[in-house]
Amino acid sequence: MTFETAPGRLSAIRLRMEQACRAAGRDANQATLIAVSKTFEAAEIRPVLAAGQRAFGENRVQEAAGKWPGLRQEYTGIELHLIGPLQSNKAKEAVSLFDCIHTIDRVKIAQAVAAELARQAKRLTLFIQVNTGAEPQKAGVLPAETASFVEHCRTELNLPVAGLMCIPPVDEEPAIHFAFLSKMARELQLEKLSMGMSADFETALEFGATHVRVGSAIFGRRS
Repeated sequence: MTFETAPGRLSAIRLRMEQACRAAGRDANQATLIAVSKTFEAAEIRPVLAAGQRAFGENRVQEAAGKWPGLRQEYTGIELHLIGPLQSNKAKEAVSLFDCIHTIDRVKIAQAVAAELARQAKRLTLFIQVNTGAEPQKAGVLPAETASFVEHCRTELNLPVAGLMCIPPVDEEPAIHFAFLSKMARELQLEKLSMGMSADFETALEFGATHVRVGSAIFGRRS
């Protein structure tokens, strides 16, 4: 198996995750690798599935709907994560299709997801996206508003909030944001942390990430 193939790169990422967890005094089983398959076709995803990967991330509901129902008929045990922004009019399809949603970031979305979970009698793993850098162009709850938003989701909407997610600013040291999100999760008694991508997942694991989102380092460059 060579690093020139997706299965080879997947194997290398898994090894780096194990080493990063060991260096941080963590069990590697505490961290889930999400292979970000957005923009890649089913034919490009199958070799990664064949190599044993089962958790995958998609950015858009419509794109995921076009390829994952068929792949789920071919492979068992797939866990599908929505890691891109969710519109309230896509909540029905998102709840039906995905197992985890990482991007709950405003009341309207939370309400739509809560209504669909009740209607479809489903239970998903849900993350609140936090805009740790308070970037005006980026989605996510502002840090100062996160505690009250999580409380609203839990008590008013009965949403099963499991953790927090962030995407650090590209021009800042990610460790600062990972440490901040980890501290916030502890204060809110949330166990899961979705943070870290191809360039910084090892740093994220050092700060307690339970889910890392790795795409190009597995699948290669997107066209």
